[in-house]
Amino acid sequence: MSPAPTGPPTDDTLRRAPKAVLHDHLDGGLRPQTILEIADTVGYRGLPAHDANALGVWFRNSADSGSLPRYLETFDQTLAVMQTEEGLFRVASESVQDLAADGVVYAESRYAPEQHLVTGLGLEQVIEAVNAGLREGERLAAEAGSPIRVTGLLTAMRHAAKSREIAELAVRYRDEGVSGFDIAGAEAGHPPTRHLDAFEYLRRENAHFTIHAGEAFGLKSIWEAIQWCGADRLGHGVRIVDDVTIAGLPFTEWVDHAAASGTTFDDVDLGTVHLGLLAAYVRDTRIPLEMCPSSNLQTGAAQSIALHPISLLKRLRFRVTLNTDNRLMSGTTMTREASGLVADAGWTLEDLRWVTINALKSSFLPFDQRLALIDEVVKPGYADLLR
Repeated sequence: MSPAPTGPPTDDTLRRAPKAVLHDHLDGGLRPQTILEIADTVGYRGLPAHDANALGVWFRNSADSGSLPRYLETFDQTLAVMQTEEGLFRVASESVQDLAADGVVYAESRYAPEQHLVTGLGLEQVIEAVNAGLREGERLAAEAGSPIRVTGLLTAMRHAAKSREIAELAVRYRDEGVSGFDIAGAEAGHPPTRHLDAFEYLRRENAHFTIHAGEAFGLKSIWEAIQWCGADRLGHGVRIVDDVTIAGLPFTEWVDHAAASGTTFDDVDLGTVHLGLLAAYVRDTRIPLEMCPSSNLQTGAAQSIALHPISLLKRLRFRVTLNTDNRLMSGTTMTREASGLVADAGWTLEDLRWVTINALKSSFLPFDQRLALIDEVVKPGYADLLR
């Protein structure tokens, strides 16, 4: 028998580890070269760069502003080349192939159909083009030796008024590869309660939904998403730590002291951690948190990877999951997200196995399919790496 691995896992090991991602935006994961080629085909002239490398750098630099609204502006460029059935099909297929090549075995790909209607497509045409692209991506990934399962999440924009219509489409297409519903967009001034009719409809239809909450806005956004809207999961949810104190200090104040002194969450005596009522409720009821460390740094929702809330919440046994959010804007992959936590926060393969199982337990797949991926893919895959 080979000796058990010692030291932190290498990037190659992390790439081979089975991974699951619940929070990955289709319009945030395009290949720069694909953007250039589709832009040329459709006659779009608004790109800020005309070389794939330069365009990729532009996306990352623009997203590094520390402002969520500015971060969201980068999507104007990706959406511009996702307005035809051919473009949507290609982007969806390539996204699946890229995830599979990174060792992802299950993904939920979210997108807002209402943002792809500029050239006259209907909502159904958008959904069907993406669904077809996802299936093609799965086929090509399997042929390449990296099987993956991908479902779609239909997103409604929180500042718009199509949430009920999008919710109805999520139910209509749930037997054709759509596993749930989401709302996204700038949180400030656009509370999830504006969309109560959509959430009430989804609950009546026994449908799954997640809500972007607790990213740029605080506890009220999380409370409304859970207690008013009934969210199954929280998109990001990073600001739940606003309801946490460490050694009598508010979380953000403790982090400031920790950054100055070199302290990490591994140094925290968990007996000194106090959860407020909302944080305790989220932990007690096992509400999944779709956490995205690199993205949170860009939008100012976290200070560093070393002191990202995901590590403390992991120690406290919240149901945290690890995600990419927008691979293009963050210049990231699931492997890179894992590598950052290993290098800066001391994570181990066991930690990554735990959050991967969390993600599959929290996915919108039927229970038997979740269990099959955990028992037949994830556990054996990590067992091989941990030998």
